[in-house]
Amino acid sequence: MLKQIVEAALVAAGGPLTLDQLQALFLDDERPSRAELLAVIAALQEDYADRGLEIVEVAGGWRTQVRASIAPWVARLWDERPPRYSRALLETLSLIAYRQPITRGEIEDIRGVAVSTQIVKTLTEREWIRVVGHRDVPGRPALFATTRKFLDYFGLRSLNELPTLAEIRAPDFLIDEELRLEEPTRDGADEKPRDDAGV
Repeated sequence: MLKQIVEAALVAAGGPLTLDQLQALFLDDERPSRAELLAVIAALQEDYADRGLEIVEVAGGWRTQVRASIAPWVARLWDERPPRYSRALLETLSLIAYRQPITRGEIEDIRGVAVSTQIVKTLTEREWIRVVGHRDVPGRPALFATTRKFLDYFGLRSLNELPTLAEIRAPDFLIDEELRLEEPTRDGADEKPRDDAGV
């Protein structure tokens, strides 16, 4: 019965569940150990091996998700189009992911253009980035870093799973279709070459 409970919880949760959250489903006298839960999850992964769903571990825990190979068909269930992200937004997000913690000014220095307020707002509203501190320089600019939701969205357990810069530069490296790269969109519309003041 433990297997069925874990499977049902992962399907019903609507997001990742940690082992602690799974254990909390049970009363003290019936609570499974972490090892037992991991064994059940491994068994479920085997059961799902040839199905349209899979159980994966991401930064936020374990979740049930549609396999990437099946996703294009399942996506047709929803009428609205998935969000499209500009090259400017993706470049900004990439710099934060690879150089974090990083200030807006440092991003602008690397990209050579001012970072649109809308880009920072979009990334913050999606909870993909957050302020983790302030650089100890005049003006104390905010330091940005990625969040657990960023890792969960892109199916990563940690930043170590990001492709290396060498892999990204490889000619056969493709942008994930899920990102829907398109430019320009309104989140990059107010970008302009950065002036000497760094505005």
